[in-house]
Amino acid sequence: MKFVHAIWKLLVGIKDALVLILMLLFFAGLYSVLSARPAPIHAGVLDLNLNGSVVEQPSRASWSDVASGNRLGEYRLRDLVQALEKARTDDRVKAVALDLDGFTGGGQTTIGDLAEAVRALRASGKPVVAYGVGYSDDSYALASAASEIWLNPLGAVLIAGPGGSNLYFKGLLDKLGVTANVYRVGTYKSAVEPFIRNDMSPEAKQNYMALDQATLESWRNEIGKSRPKANIDLFLKDMNGAVAAAGGDMAKAALANGFVDHIGTRRQFEDRLAQLGGKDGKADGESGSFARIELASYVSDVVDQKPKGPIGIVTIAGMIVDGKAGPGTAGGDTIAQEIEDGVKDGIKALVVRVDSPGGSVLASERIRQALLEAKAKKIPVVVSMGSVAASGGYWVSTPANFIYAEPSTITGSIGVFGIIPSFEGTLKKLGIGADGVKTTPLSGEPDLFKGPSPEADQLIQTGVNSMYGRFLAIVAEARHKTPQQVDAIAQGRVWDGGTAHQLGLVDGFGGIDEAVAKAAQLANLGDERSVRYLEPPKSFKQELLEALASEQSDDSAVPEDAFASLARAPRQQLGAMIAEVRSILTGPSIQARCLACPPVAPARLDTRDLSLLELIKGWLS
Repeated sequence: MKFVHAIWKLLVGIKDALVLILMLLFFAGLYSVLSARPAPIHAGVLDLNLNGSVVEQPSRASWSDVASGNRLGEYRLRDLVQALEKARTDDRVKAVALDLDGFTGGGQTTIGDLAEAVRALRASGKPVVAYGVGYSDDSYALASAASEIWLNPLGAVLIAGPGGSNLYFKGLLDKLGVTANVYRVGTYKSAVEPFIRNDMSPEAKQNYMALDQATLESWRNEIGKSRPKANIDLFLKDMNGAVAAAGGDMAKAALANGFVDHIGTRRQFEDRLAQLGGKDGKADGESGSFARIELASYVSDVVDQKPKGPIGIVTIAGMIVDGKAGPGTAGGDTIAQEIEDGVKDGIKALVVRVDSPGGSVLASERIRQALLEAKAKKIPVVVSMGSVAASGGYWVSTPANFIYAEPSTITGSIGVFGIIPSFEGTLKKLGIGADGVKTTPLSGEPDLFKGPSPEADQLIQTGVNSMYGRFLAIVAEARHKTPQQVDAIAQGRVWDGGTAHQLGLVDGFGGIDEAVAKAAQLANLGDERSVRYLEPPKSFKQELLEALASEQSDDSAVPEDAFASLARAPRQQLGAMIAEVRSILTGPSIQARCLACPPVAPARLDTRDLSLLELIKGWLS
């Protein structure tokens, strides 16, 4: 009995210790949240230290983000734009620092909207000073809007233009013994090509080339607004020649060709900020000596996160998926519920901000039906397209009374495809057989062990054809065209916003402000422009996670040279690649999705992706 009693005491002690540890963690997290109150705002320089990407809707943090400390920062576009608008007339803000050392980019339209806000601030007479070690296409598009651009002496402006290689997985799937059974409609539905080819088809190359050329022209126009003296043509055509002419010094080449105004160290950059906004009282010689207004504190102070205007704004950002999903992913049920709740709360007009490459057909239709129900209650619907509104992203846009896009918006991709993985090759490699009996031709179909039967193939393809026909009919009705006219510009082809306007897929050029004004006009609201955001509030748990994850990401290091800054791109491509492989292995799906479109936010590796990596390594070893 003494032995049993001792064991019992040990178990109780372990239990008490675990409870104590959990309580300590809880109160430590609670303290972090409560102590993370915004710092008081004093006169100085508004510090836009963008250590991450700019997105329409940031995804929410998870415990894995806190544990790994590898979460990429995401900044909501509307918060940044509204903060810059407030700063125009705020006497506390003497200047703005645009620190782009850790900037990982965003969609071209998103960056263009932010750059426009920077230009408007400059027009008010307040200086905006940008700094970077390595400027890429995205970061330079934003920096070009600044009144002064600084470059580190060891830095470079590395302009590449759109284009590059995509990944194709057929060889990998063959090694794993996985067959991608593909069902598609549309000559240009290249979303499935990575699973059935090892290279790009001629049709896809034709579409990509036209799209990339239009994207490059939009980028050049944006740079030209603020930086007409930049010799863009030389850097795009012969950067090596430009660098050679500067004696091999890439920073001097950028200065000589009008891309930057000053070459200087970070200390010199911060001394310049101190001249503009004053010192912060630290001992002379310390870094960071300028009077700094923290971005998060300023947003909290001046941006109303819960406005109660009559115009509702719902955001459809990221992949469109079935069921419910958090911000940054468009769950069909979640978005539909937000729309329905807004209607019940008495909104007078609805603006739908779309920044999505599409996804599930069923989820897209769920959202479309919710928008049609709102219209049936005499609520006008106006769509504002962001960087990407393609495939399912266009499907959900069709109920709109009016569609706005930007010339740089990527849209269209009207097409449907289905993918069903089967593992007959994998089983053969493992020496496993698959056999059975059927009572009907469709018993056990689609057979993931032996591959779908011809009857199943025919049935699924018929379903995909039917979905495509429905897509054509929806677009035809919405855009006042015949299905045949839509089919001629559909078939999965992707268009830039300018061409989409010529084809009648969008109604006009403009951003969210124009969409709000149009919604107010259609609802007869006069000069009313007040909005409310149709999105769920953050829970205490989410506030805790955000605070802890933010604390982790703030400590992340930034690149120390121009080429190190480009190392983020391969990591993001790896994340996208693993996510795509996971999508093919997760099972049957019929989708309206644009894989040719750039991601609306950098892909993140999660625990599922890490597990998949280990599984693939095991199969290949």
